[in-house]
Amino acid sequence: MDSGAQFSIEDGGEGGSRLVLSGPYLVSTLGVVDRELRAIDGEIATIDLSGITEIDTVGAWTASHLAGMHKAEILGASDRAQRLINALEPGDEDESIRPPREEIVRRVPGAVGALVYEFGLGVVSLIGFIGQVIMGFASLIRHPRRFRVKALVRQLELVGVSALGIIGLMSFLIGIVVAQQGAVQLQQFGAEIYTINLTGRLTMRELGVLMTAIMVAGRSGSAFAAQLGTMKLTEEVDAMRTIGISPMEALIIPRILAAVIMMPLLGFYSACMGILGGAFIADASLDIPFFTFLSRIQEVVPMYDLYVGLVKAPVFGMIVAIAGCYQGMQVEGNSEQVGLRTTKAVVQAIFMVIVLDAFFAVFFTEIGWA
Repeated sequence: MDSGAQFSIEDGGEGGSRLVLSGPYLVSTLGVVDRELRAIDGEIATIDLSGITEIDTVGAWTASHLAGMHKAEILGASDRAQRLINALEPGDEDESIRPPREEIVRRVPGAVGALVYEFGLGVVSLIGFIGQVIMGFASLIRHPRRFRVKALVRQLELVGVSALGIIGLMSFLIGIVVAQQGAVQLQQFGAEIYTINLTGRLTMRELGVLMTAIMVAGRSGSAFAAQLGTMKLTEEVDAMRTIGISPMEALIIPRILAAVIMMPLLGFYSACMGILGGAFIADASLDIPFFTFLSRIQEVVPMYDLYVGLVKAPVFGMIVAIAGCYQGMQVEGNSEQVGLRTTKAVVQAIFMVIVLDAFFAVFFTEIGWA
């Protein structure tokens, strides 16, 4: 005997046929007959449920759906079946499943207003965070023994030493691109020798420190946000406060100091690697000897180009570190926040670095360091 759900159609005369359901109408037994029930043609006047031995919500929905589709009357339902069918009746109403949306003339200003409000809250929160950082530095100046030298050394290694490979390779390739593309344009005027000026000044003044800041933002800034965010979720930060350890002194200040200290060194290193890349491509394709290129750099690159890079670098490092630490400390609720805050940290850091670089360009032009 078949233990699954079954049905039969009996002739009911001119009033329509009678659909008789029998057996267990459960989610585990309906798969066999579901398609056949949906494919029933003809007029069904009544649906008899008296032969059903067991029924769950899926079985009740099937019976209710058939009754609605054929406009049939349900007969012989048990108390359980009738309760389930009654509970499912509101779901058959022809109502929209989507919430109503306001008109665009109201929705767009509302969304803009919400963004402006959130931006204002973010600015206030960031200013408060910067104030806490300043207070943390002041506290360490008053109590220097609390300064965590080992944490700083560890962050110096992660931010600086571990990044030498990728930053060096990136800068070397950028130097090749700048020299190659610059030479192509300058050759039209017979001035390819000025490729040395272009490569030297551009990498030393702008590209070295700027590309380093972007790399540090993507590498270390994101790491700061993810590490601190995970510690917030696992309540390690709260545990540190409970035992009397300041998270600002133990976690955030070493990271900020590491970024500020290492950025000038990484920026200078990046500029040197870019110049080496330019010298390499010049020797390979422009018939400018490698060491001639390097000696010429000393003549055509003014010393204040080096100063410009060294002045900008610690500011960029501070921006990257503060963005990463701030976003990491804002994580709350669930693990999804870690990814969102990490993305925000990288985007905000890169955006602020580029904006500040534009201001620095105008400032140094005004003071004659152009």
